[in-house]
Amino acid sequence: MKVNNKLYRTVWMTGSSVYMIDQNLLPFSFKIKKCRDVLETCNAIKDMTVRGAGAIGAAAGFAMAQAFNDVEAYCDTPFNARSLIESARPTAQNLFYAVKRVYDKAIRAKDPKKAAVDEAQRVADEDIASCQKIGVLGSRLIKNGMTVETHCNAGWLAFVDWGSALSPVYKAHRDGKKISVLVDETRPRAQGARLTAWELRNEGVPFKIIPDNAGAHFMSKGMVDLVIVGADRIAANGDTANKIGTLEKAICAKKFGIPFYVAAPTSTIDRKCRSGKDIPIEERSEAEVLYQTGPDKRGKLRTILVASPGSKALNPAFDTTPAELITGIITEKGIIKPATLC
Repeated sequence: MKVNNKLYRTVWMTGSSVYMIDQNLLPFSFKIKKCRDVLETCNAIKDMTVRGAGAIGAAAGFAMAQAFNDVEAYCDTPFNARSLIESARPTAQNLFYAVKRVYDKAIRAKDPKKAAVDEAQRVADEDIASCQKIGVLGSRLIKNGMTVETHCNAGWLAFVDWGSALSPVYKAHRDGKKISVLVDETRPRAQGARLTAWELRNEGVPFKIIPDNAGAHFMSKGMVDLVIVGADRIAANGDTANKIGTLEKAICAKKFGIPFYVAAPTSTIDRKCRSGKDIPIEERSEAEVLYQTGPDKRGKLRTILVASPGSKALNPAFDTTPAELITGIITEKGIIKPATLC
């Protein structure tokens, strides 16, 4: 991705430190966070400094490499470090995929430290290559003049680069197609309004932010031609876990005859998970629902209560969309029907 005419990856490793774009500060401030050890990287995954399937996976792979580099100081054994990392975010399949790859490679190597770093880097590089391919294949679905609706953020920031759901949009735009995007705000953390909108503006793609509960209205008016979302885990039967609110979009798209696509690299598919019922759904702090953060007049970030004082809240981070509501899954290996995964 290009920010202020400089190319960035979302997350990368230099020496023994992991660097990442601090997504909690976007779009109001662009800063790079340095994580010096596995504990700092795990905390960055937990508090969503880095978020999104592929970016979480890459960060987790680098965290596993950090653990092999200095495991005695933090977790006693590589196995304990692995458990620590895997507990950071329970729903994202790419996290478990990356950690297992790095761990398995390093534990069998003559030089575990080097093997861990090399394998973590391969995971990150493969993430970029897969997302680029998703963009090429998915862009064929986007015709000139189309309006695409997307939910949450599955772009540059959600992966090491390019993204999944937004990669076809970027490719179509760069190919000269006149397209526009309706960006669901995506409460409670507003990843659409804050992150997707920031990305699309950087890329020069026309877009408008819409309230989460307005999707059905625009679909009913014929103002949505295609829906593309990302995925945090895809079960063996094609059921897909993605940011909370995705299920509603899929139901509405089915009602109004609008194609609904999931875009994700094959690393997001969990074949050990038989159906969506087996996908663990992360429950996050109620504070994310009750409070909102933004800059004051001086540009300093402030957090304020936006709900009735004393209220309680429920905050599931994801919901599961049944395979029968999904038109197709855009992967780096092709666009497949969910039923063919079994």
